[in-house]
Amino acid sequence: MTTKGKAYEGQFFDESAVWLEWGQYEAAILPGVGANLIAFRDHERKLTILREPAADEMNDFRANPGVHGIPVLFPPNRYEDGKFTFNGVSYQFPVNEAATGNHLHGFFHTASWQVEEYNVTSSESYAVLSITINQEHDIYQYLPHEFTLKLRYSLSDLGLSQQVIVHNHGPSAMPCMIAFHTAINAPFAEGSTSEDYTYSLTIKDRWELNERMLPTGRYQPLTAEEAKMSTTGLNPFWEAMDNHYTSSTKNGRNMMELTDNRLGLKLIYDVGTAYKQWMIWNNNAGGKFFCPEPQLNLVNAPNSTLPAEEIGLVTLEPGQIWEETSRLYIIKA
Repeated sequence: MTTKGKAYEGQFFDESAVWLEWGQYEAAILPGVGANLIAFRDHERKLTILREPAADEMNDFRANPGVHGIPVLFPPNRYEDGKFTFNGVSYQFPVNEAATGNHLHGFFHTASWQVEEYNVTSSESYAVLSITINQEHDIYQYLPHEFTLKLRYSLSDLGLSQQVIVHNHGPSAMPCMIAFHTAINAPFAEGSTSEDYTYSLTIKDRWELNERMLPTGRYQPLTAEEAKMSTTGLNPFWEAMDNHYTSSTKNGRNMMELTDNRLGLKLIYDVGTAYKQWMIWNNNAGGKFFCPEPQLNLVNAPNSTLPAEEIGLVTLEPGQIWEETSRLYIIKA
């Protein structure tokens, strides 16, 4: 044990939370609201990395928990008419986006999760949360599989680490479709403005979306400004964005880099190469936060005729496990 870190149960305003501390860093996770990692802060440099709800915004947050912190989406994004067929099984999700007639974002970012453990070691503070779906769980009516999602978050000298595990312990194959709707502040530093920020993202191609925000299966050319995302970078609010891209790699890694040019600090969000897609949304270029969303599968993937490997549609056979790690940390620019 060490006095450098802490892990304990407490409150985030009126919501129960697991708090982690390590050196200059602290983080909070909300078991009752989708195991959302709602806060990641650097006290020494006065940085608030993630978009957090204020005390008087907590009811609005609980009603729509997808645009604060790090919500887990399973399955992520939109599914046409809430329907798809996978491995010969038909699935019907509720249509919860009236404007498009689609199902949006799955069920796990609003569900209650279990706290398995939290502790401090000589090198980190950590917490493990999970949710298990079986025939008694409400989600089973939409995803009739027996499986567990597990999240492990830790703080160390290396920043914030996330490990996600999906374990199919049922008798039938299941689709593994997951993303994180990570809401990052820009500015994340006191005294900076959104104009001080530029970002880059390891993208390759932009998917063409139809009027219902569903992929057509075709790519569309990147504009000259979009091309800067994977080269010189540009401001997160250069235009309103709700765009879907294939991922690429930079020096072997799949990541977003956000630079505060006033302070000379760079936030790196290294998400792992299993995520074959990126969504990026900036709240109509609102100038306060944006969401670079690592996504395993193409939007509406089971309804696509493209090869499963190309669109990141992962099949978990009985007993199989899928996992990936991500990390958020700050370096000098």
